[in-house]
Amino acid sequence: MKRNIYADFSYLLILAASLGGVLVLGALVAPVIFNTDKILFEMLLDHYNAGKIMAEIFYRFSYWLYFITLYVVLYETIQYKMGQRDAIAFGASVTVVFSSLMFSAVYAPKILAMQSMGAEATQSDTFANIHIASEIDFKILAIGLLILFLRRLTLLRIS
Repeated sequence: MKRNIYADFSYLLILAASLGGVLVLGALVAPVIFNTDKILFEMLLDHYNAGKIMAEIFYRFSYWLYFITLYVVLYETIQYKMGQRDAIAFGASVTVVFSSLMFSAVYAPKILAMQSMGAEATQSDTFANIHIASEIDFKILAIGLLILFLRRLTLLRIS
């Protein structure tokens, strides 16, 4: 079967961009938002307001994650139907889909809902547990994207 190099390239590009987004948000944006005391001198953000800004950024990134979920499902389904079955790509794509949906549909909305209740709600153990779980999920998403990207790149090279 003839491969569509444009579809393959766009898929790899989308995966790479998504991984880049996850890494930039987690490693660059969050530390800057939560350490404004080291950057700003006249106006400081308290932890609650910094968290609201970060939550809004992640909420908006959730739309991208919904797109990624749909794109991965469509591409991987087409590959499967074309006989391009691979256990590693399948496992990584399932990881990407479920971790994207958990972050977008579960963690981000719950964090925003708790923040809307006020600063006291964000001091609870429930909030802390949801936040830790969302951080773990985001790391799993990054690993899934990396594995899926590398595996699809390798399979492209082989075929």
